[in-house]
Amino acid sequence: MNIRQSFQGPFRRFGVVYRDESPEVLAIIERLRVWSDSEGIELVLEGDAGADGQQQLDVTTDAFDLLVALGGDGTFLRASRMVVGTKTPVLGINLGRLGFLTAVPLESLEEGLAEVLAGKAVIEPRFRLRAVIQARDEGRSDDFFALNDIVVHTTGAARVTPLSLDVSDRDGKMQEVGSFAADGLIISTPTGSTAYSMSAGGPIIGPEVEAIAVTPICPHSLSVRPLVLPSTVTISVRLDSGGDHQVTVDGQVVRRLAPGDRVVVQREEVPLSLIRLPEQSFFDTLRRKLNWANRSPDRA
Repeated sequence: MNIRQSFQGPFRRFGVVYRDESPEVLAIIERLRVWSDSEGIELVLEGDAGADGQQQLDVTTDAFDLLVALGGDGTFLRASRMVVGTKTPVLGINLGRLGFLTAVPLESLEEGLAEVLAGKAVIEPRFRLRAVIQARDEGRSDDFFALNDIVVHTTGAARVTPLSLDVSDRDGKMQEVGSFAADGLIISTPTGSTAYSMSAGGPIIGPEVEAIAVTPICPHSLSVRPLVLPSTVTISVRLDSGGDHQVTVDGQVVRRLAPGDRVVVQREEVPLSLIRLPEQSFFDTLRRKLNWANRSPDRA
């Protein structure tokens, strides 16, 4: 079970990732520098704002008390992949439109960081997914990690493709769920249940629920509906025909798929340490940022 815990110092060294080098962002970084100097904290900036998708901070070898993501949810997701295999917490400063994963709005930059230093922030563990592409002819590929979702889908022309879905049982034996035609399949964490999966008709899952959502994309059958599965299962998706297909990780990392390839997805053992401020709540975020159950005032 995901249990919040207090995020305590001492704080000496922060890493910073950001989305671009626009004048606006550079001015915000200068604000961050002024604040960190006043607090005696060393600030290590990402180089070239992660140009060409390359990781610029080596969080696995450089020790940071906190990784600060300046941007929207996309920047936060990239930062979350940088800390895979470590326990480095990530704090999001929202410079984007939605900022569902971020903790601090830009207008409260210094105030939010002051709350962190005062020990008022909490660590909220969020589990990730690990995906492995098992190529029919080449064997095992590299691992991919997602905080939000793993999506197997068609590319190019809009057309459905046959997919086969298998899920492991309690004993670890793979059981056939079925085969169906769809534009693709979204395998989502609770964190990602409010992203692409929700847009495709999937369920919203509370962040403390240990579950994985499997949501078909435009299935060619009224009987194919989203599944909510225990987070302990192994999920296997196989392409049953030719065509142009790919797997997309958190909407950012893409790998092409060939007919017969199998995408195997499991829960990653080490969760992300997401930083939240005490006044934040999941349902408040749903109401404010997704307008969920936010009824308009009754007319007089």
